[in-house]
Amino acid sequence: MAVVFEATKGLTGKPFHYCPGCTHGIIHRLIAEVMCEMGILEDTVSVASVGCSYNSYEYFACDAVQAAHGRAPAVATGIKRNLKDKVVFTYQGDGDLASIGAAEIIHAAARGEKITAFFINNAVYGMTSGQMAPTTLLGQVTTTSPFGRDASYQGYPINVSELIAPLTGAAYVERVCLTDYKNIMAAKKAIKQAFLAQQANLGFTMVEFLSTCPTNWGKEPLEAMDWLKEKMIPQYPLGVFKGEDIDFKKVEADIKAAKEGASA
Repeated sequence: MAVVFEATKGLTGKPFHYCPGCTHGIIHRLIAEVMCEMGILEDTVSVASVGCSYNSYEYFACDAVQAAHGRAPAVATGIKRNLKDKVVFTYQGDGDLASIGAAEIIHAAARGEKITAFFINNAVYGMTSGQMAPTTLLGQVTTTSPFGRDASYQGYPINVSELIAPLTGAAYVERVCLTDYKNIMAAKKAIKQAFLAQQANLGFTMVEFLSTCPTNWGKEPLEAMDWLKEKMIPQYPLGVFKGEDIDFKKVEADIKAAKEGASA
């Protein structure tokens, strides 16, 4: 019988610990599939952040390092500069990347570090009981904004992709979501393009994923997905913010040719 679907070798097979309805698991699988399809699993190093995904190193079947809270881009920079032939990515939530790690991500992008950041934006601190994050929407209720985020008191949400994209060192920045098959496939394509741009040494790359957090949003999984579409996408529009002019087919062909030349 023909096999039409099987588990990806890019994941270890350990069951995820994430809450029902959370899309971390989908993102994990997409990254794992891309690593395998590109043939880079054995040459990739992931850097885990602090947050719901703190133990992502237990799921990805590539080499991995744990970083302190917010410091994943700095750790990834050190790895990439010493192991230039490796593909290096960080996996970070919005509390980790956009709050305590804001300086690290901005300066990594400004320096044009040849790393990829996978940024999961669920508009709240997930692991630490649902506090307001830099990405929390205006009016959104969290444990530290019980009356809803008030711009006059707590400021405005930070659109990270729009913040990073204008930096000269940033080569490719895209925001995606996982609300349906079409968007999931677009997210997978973005992951591959970020890795290709890194392999071509074009500069810093980042993919932002709009994600649900049913537990801390106080919603059922399907209700949370609807809320993401209705509330988050207007604040965080999907699309490519940097790198639209990159010919990824040519980039991929050049990388393939270089590998074949090196092995000849």
